[in-house]
Parts: sequence; structure tokens; C-alpha cells
Amino acid sequence: MDVLNAIQLGLNSAFQIHNLLYCFTGVFIGTLVGVLPGIGPAGAVAILMPATFNIPSVSAIIMLTGIYYGAMYGGSTTSILVNIPGEAASVVTCIDGYQMARQGRAGPALGISAFGSFIAGIFGVVALAALAPALANIALDFGPAEYFSLMTLGITLLIYLSSGSIIKSLMMAAFGIILGCVGQDPIMGYPRLIYGIEAMREGLDFAPVIMGLFGISEVLINLEKREEKREIFETKLRGLFPTRDDWKKSGKPIARGSILGFLLGILPGGGAVVASFASYAVEKKFSKHPENFGKGAIEGVAGPESANNSATMGAMVPLMTLGIPSNVVMAMLLAALMIHGTPPGPLLISNNPELFWGIIISMIVGNLLLLALNLPLIGVWIQVLRVPYKILFPLIILFCLIGAYSVNSRVTDIVIMLLFGYLGYLMKKYEYDGAPLILAFVLGPMLENALRQALIISHGSFRIFINRPISLTCLSVAVLFLFLPLFPSFKNLRKKIEEEEEA
Repeated sequence: MDVLNAIQLGLNSAFQIHNLLYCFTGVFIGTLVGVLPGIGPAGAVAILMPATFNIPSVSAIIMLTGIYYGAMYGGSTTSILVNIPGEAASVVTCIDGYQMARQGRAGPALGISAFGSFIAGIFGVVALAALAPALANIALDFGPAEYFSLMTLGITLLIYLSSGSIIKSLMMAAFGIILGCVGQDPIMGYPRLIYGIEAMREGLDFAPVIMGLFGISEVLINLEKREEKREIFETKLRGLFPTRDDWKKSGKPIARGSILGFLLGILPGGGAVVASFASYAVEKKFSKHPENFGKGAIEGVAGPESANNSATMGAMVPLMTLGIPSNVVMAMLLAALMIHGTPPGPLLISNNPELFWGIIISMIVGNLLLLALNLPLIGVWIQVLRVPYKILFPLIILFCLIGAYSVNSRVTDIVIMLLFGYLGYLMKKYEYDGAPLILAFVLGPMLENALRQALIISHGSFRIFINRPISLTCLSVAVLFLFLPLFPSFKNLRKKIEEEEEA
């Protein structure tokens, strides 16, 4: 399919009235989620995924992706005005954004954040459209051995980059793989780990598990905390459009953040958080006045905000072309695509072009909507920040209960959700990262199938994994990342990154 026909197909798909409505709904909810501290895009996607099961696949993915990149926009508002990151990727924006607000420059800070995110988002969409079809053609040469090794690398990278200890992250990944094995054996058909519960014969349903781990657990962990009064820095939001001098300082940071964020978003385990921190470090290195960083440097807002939005687009590349998610939200999108009968991978673009190109065009529309939403509605988002958690959290629980039951109309799913909610609460309380568990849970069945298929092809010989160059390279890098923490220099570097994230 040539480019013009592909774009026309995408326009026909994205500009249908119902798809435009779902796009608007997704980015609006995403912005709201980004503004409200503590929920995050993973929790929002987890809670709202069941609502998409009875709508067309294109509409469902348009809405869910809108929530993801919309949250990146919304997170900057709280970071700048309240000094509380609404989303993890906006932690870095607090450093200089809040200082700009205190200097009476909240308007330019919010403006450059919105414009930088828009430019980076458009760049990411164009890069995704250009890179994905070419990568999909290369991926057609992948066999079971390559897929097994690539998925192993993805899980290993996420373990290495996750917060907390490597041992805890390994435990979570192993537990996730075990959870993925619940149900019937995909090759022999024998039931596994169901303990006589017929509802588990088809495996653990993804929706109740993630709603428990990310929705219910968030409520439980926040019930222990005394609600802090969120003091919004009072300032008149005049001058939302950055000045010529602001653009002169921010132009290169936006360009560098867009490219860096997209590339880091492609890497498994990379994502928006790593991209924003990396962008801030790069801008401080390139700056002629690094002493201004932390005191209200507009470059410290423009670069990270561009990087985290571009990274969300980059994360779509391995998902769409290889069927491998690079972070938790992408794992949820993978599950949503499979539920709708359109599994991602090398054949997605050729078999479902209206889905792929419809999503591409909708992302451009979504970024335009976000630019239109964020600047005029800043006053509304400020009022949303005043909603007390004692009202917000019961609504989250209600949505989770309805969502869990609506999947299969089974009480068992509600019980599973509540059990995983308590498990997620314990994990957060004792600092066990949930990201490796979710990624391993989603990839577990695919990982097992690839392993067993490769062994069938090789008549039981594990040499197939080292005889193929791509497979050997992926496994070698995975082993390297597992052993890097043993070296003091890398251990200290990882510790420094964790301290910066906590700060």
C-alpha cells in the first residue's frame, strides 16, 4: 500500500464521528488523570479497559492511547502550579516549572509545556508512521527463537530499570510468568494451577488483575495517608504564549527532547520517565548557564515535557510491529488488541491497515485536541485539583467493581480483583515494583509458546537460541543487564537515578 492510500485510509477511519468522539474522550480523561496526582495512566487504562470491550477495535485503541499520551500533557499542570507531579514522567518538570511559577511566570511555563508536548507528539507520530512499516517487514524474518530472546530482553531491561532492588523485580517477573501459566496448557490442553476452580480454566482475566493491582491498591495505600492540603500557587496566568526569547531558549531543547524521547520510548523498559530524566540531564549538559537549572530555567521544562510525550509515541513502535510491549501501559494495549481479535505483530499493518493508520491519524488529531484543551482549560484543571480524595476514591472503587463484573458477568472476577488489589497494596507498601509483574504476566504465554515452538523446531536442542545471530545478541544483552548491578560503578549509577526520581 502506498503512502497516499494509507493516509487516505487513516483519514477515513479517524474522522468517523464516533472515532473522533472516542479520541476526544481519551485525551480528556488522560489530561484529567495527569492533573490528579496518584492515579496515573496505567490505573486509568486499567479501570476503563472493560468499557471498550463492546466497541470496535479501532475506537477502543484510539481511546486508550489517548488516555496514555493525554496524561503526559496533564501532568505538567500540577508540577508547575502545585509542585506535585500528576504523573511519574512529570517529576522533572517540578524542578524548574514550579520555580517559574513562583517568579510569576506560570503562564509561559504552562505554555511552553503545551507547545513542546504538541511538537514532540507530532514528531513522534510522523516517526512512528515512517519507522513501523519498515520494521514490520524486518520482523517477518523473526522465528520463535528470536521472539523468545527479544521478549526475554524486554523483561530483563524492565527489571534493570525498575525502581527497587533487582532481586525484588526478578521475583515479580517470575511471579508474573507463573500467573500467565494459569489455565489450559496451550499445546497439550491440560489444566494448570486452577485448583479445581472452573472459572480459571481459561486463565486469569487481564482486566480484574490490572484493576486490582493499579486501581484498588492505589485507594488502599492512600487511605493510610493523611490527606495533605494541596496549596496551589496563586498567580495570574497571563502570557500563556511564550515570548520570542522563550522560544529562542526552548527551540533546541524541544528538538533534542523529541528525538531522544522517541528513541528511548522504543527501548523495552525505557518509557516516558527515563526519557524525561535523560532530557533534563542532556539540557543541563548543553546549556551555557547550567547554574540556572533548578532556579526556573525554561529549558528544564521544554526538554523533559517534549521527551515524555515523544516517548509515548516511540513505545508504540515495538508494540505495533513486534507485538512486544515496552512498558505497563503498552502491555495493557497489547491485551486490548488481543481481546479485540487484532493481535499486534509484523502482520498487523498489512492485515489491519485501517486500524494502524486510523490510530496514526487519530494521534495527530488527539495532539491538536490536547493543545486546544490544555491552555484554555487550565483554570478548570486547577479547580479539579481541589476535589478531596474522600470523594475521588469511592468513585474509583465503584468503576473497578463495575468493570471487573462486566467482563464476563462473574462474581469470581470481582474476588480476583479484590485479591490482587490487596496484593498490589502489599507490593507498594513493601516496595515491590508492579511493572515487571504485569509485563511478565502479559508476555508469559507468548514467551512459553515461542520457547516450546523453538524447541520443537530444533528437536529439543537449546542451541537454536545461540545459533541464530539476533537471538544470541538479545540473550547476551539480557544477561549483561542482569549482571551489571554486580559492578559498583553501575550500582552507584542506578542508585543515583533512583534518588533523583524520589527527589
